[in-house]
Amino acid sequence: MISFENTKIAFANKSNHELRRANLLFRLIGNSVLTKIGTRLTTLALAMKLPIKGLIRATVYDHFCGGEDILDCESRIQALAKFNIKTILDYSVEGKQDESDFDLCLGKAVSSIERAKLDQNVPFCVIKLTGLIPFDLLEKVSAKSTLSEEESMKFLKGRNRVDIIAQNAFNAEIPLMIDAEESWIQEAIDEIAHLMMTRYNLERPIVYNTAQMYRHDRFLYIQNLYKQAEEGDFYVGLKIVRGAYMEKERARAQKKGYNSPIQPTKAATDVDYDKAIRFCVEKINRISICAGTHNEKSSLLLTEIMKENQILENDQRIYFSQLLGMSDHISYNLSKVNFNVAKYVPYGPVIEVMPYLIRRAEENTSVAGQTSRELSLIQKELDRRKV
Repeated sequence: MISFENTKIAFANKSNHELRRANLLFRLIGNSVLTKIGTRLTTLALAMKLPIKGLIRATVYDHFCGGEDILDCESRIQALAKFNIKTILDYSVEGKQDESDFDLCLGKAVSSIERAKLDQNVPFCVIKLTGLIPFDLLEKVSAKSTLSEEESMKFLKGRNRVDIIAQNAFNAEIPLMIDAEESWIQEAIDEIAHLMMTRYNLERPIVYNTAQMYRHDRFLYIQNLYKQAEEGDFYVGLKIVRGAYMEKERARAQKKGYNSPIQPTKAATDVDYDKAIRFCVEKINRISICAGTHNEKSSLLLTEIMKENQILENDQRIYFSQLLGMSDHISYNLSKVNFNVAKYVPYGPVIEVMPYLIRRAEENTSVAGQTSRELSLIQKELDRRKV
């Protein structure tokens, strides 16, 4: 039986100084008032071009990010690899809408695939479609709105960027994850992901879509995708997560007067998440999964389902994944007993990555028990080390 209580294993990668810094950071993040004030002040300071980049880099950026570019991430990749943990490189610059920015994102994605080819420590690459296609066009396509000729050309150009990346991933034999985003653009993302699967997943899963299980329709989506794969004779890659836009989703649904796509309760999300991983493991000959979760019960359940289905711990069709800087007690304890584990390692210029970091801070504040659990484990290890 795996235990996530072993803090000696969980924090073996951290020095006493790094552990104390993590302790302070999570205490600050755990205070919702400080987090709200801090994120607003940081955003204001950046807008005023105040010299706070060094402070950000030395604290929250260094904890949650790998570096400003792929080369900067090398030390982090190797440090994780010492503990049998892989790296998922994630260019986390958000909110760009110019064609030049989309082309830059395309270049970053191809570069990450080129880096992944060099060794087995980078088993996946990841893209966000809003980094390659205008948000408003994804929204219109999802709503089945008619596009103008100019809009159609822009959308096709964006979809072609995705195809170029997927072709590179296919040639390199490096699986490519497509991140999930807001529900009102997700249908377009699902359609593009499905198209890429039919093109590049004919022999093995190369393209992975992401299912956010805090949406009440996602288990049905997974079931339907499996049926389509059976009928079309292609393989499915799925990253299964709980989700990252809950408060925004509920607020928008209420404002615009439509039924919220979000599950009625946290318990309902947990039920669907666990149903999804069980369904996928039972269909493992057609579906490969990456279980992106900070939930201990779901992580343990997946290990048990694998055992029930006589699947080896290091079967390449199943990965566990957590974000860099979070839930090390899950990542390191799983990797210690030979399960496949990969950390999401965001990278990008400090200022450009701030939207991602602010979302991480807000997410930690809003997820009940997440920050307190991190803190209790860090404190337990500090006590064990007597520092």
